[in-house]
Amino acid sequence: MDKMSTNVESTGNSNISINDRKNILINGVKKIDSFNDEEFLLETALGYVVIKGENLEIIKLDTYQGSVAIKGVLNNLAYIQENSKTNKEEGLLSKLFK
Repeated sequence: MDKMSTNVESTGNSNISINDRKNILINGVKKIDSFNDEEFLLETALGYVVIKGENLEIIKLDTYQGSVAIKGVLNNLAYIQENSKTNKEEGLLSKLFK
């Protein structure tokens, strides 16, 4: 993926609308971490979202509203679950058994 980061304002809500697997509108975007024509990594109010597809491109970016419109063929859209509790537990156990 290309290394590009863009910060946008966020309202705290997050909505994703997909039309015909070709047009994606995402609201509540805080930051675009990286993107290229096959993959986008976005930070939203509800966590990180990965969008994978073909010929993906940004057609609209509203930094004030925190919305991004993407066109292309959508193959996969997934939220990345943060496992902060598991990481803290592993850190504590590793410190105890050193």
